[in-house]
Amino acid sequence: MWKAARNQIRDRGATTGMALIHHTTLTPSKVELLAGWLPTRPWYRGGPETPVLEKSGGFRLDDPEGEVGIEFMVATDTSGPERTAYLVPLTYRAAPLEGAEPALIGTAQHGVLGTRWVYDGCHDPVLVTELLALIEGTAPAMAQSITDTRDHEVTRSHTGTPLGPDGFTPHPTDDHDGTRIPTPGGTILHVHRVLDPVGERPPLPRQGALGHVATGWQGPGGTRPRAVLMTLLDT
Repeated sequence: MWKAARNQIRDRGATTGMALIHHTTLTPSKVELLAGWLPTRPWYRGGPETPVLEKSGGFRLDDPEGEVGIEFMVATDTSGPERTAYLVPLTYRAAPLEGAEPALIGTAQHGVLGTRWVYDGCHDPVLVTELLALIEGTAPAMAQSITDTRDHEVTRSHTGTPLGPDGFTPHPTDDHDGTRIPTPGGTILHVHRVLDPVGERPPLPRQGALGHVATGWQGPGGTRPRAVLMTLLDT
């Protein structure tokens, strides 16, 4: 009942839980935090040197409770001869998330909100719940840096049964291909950490997928490559 009511609120476009974007400083910056964290991941494609990252794009989701910041950042490593774009789901919290110590990327000082705990969002139940709602079409993708503005470049699809109850604790697994998150509905959410651009045409999920999320980001020379960011798979 609660989930159905929440979905109706979203469909009406209400601003309950809307994230307010503060244009201020974060110290260390997001890319500084990620430069030390990315090389520790099994899906990282760079060499032993510290990556040189630039923020290339992404989008946000709003936490209905208004407590957790949710961002999907595309960070591009420009240190090698080939640019590599990584997808990094992030959550920002005002206090540590209990039991998620291995998922902590670091802490940063926000110019308005104070100390923020920054997590790999694939381990955060708030992010995963809202991501499944996005795939189902009941939560909108929001612009990365503008308050109360939808990101219409983000596309999604979903077929099949509902994806399961809200509020479950995710147990993701990282490997060379990305991150896999089992859902209560019996599906697997595959988060593509290394993005495979398809040019500027709309990307499509692989055959047999039950759902997907895709978008574009800023590429070299004014280009805007696009890729599938997440794929929902049957087990």
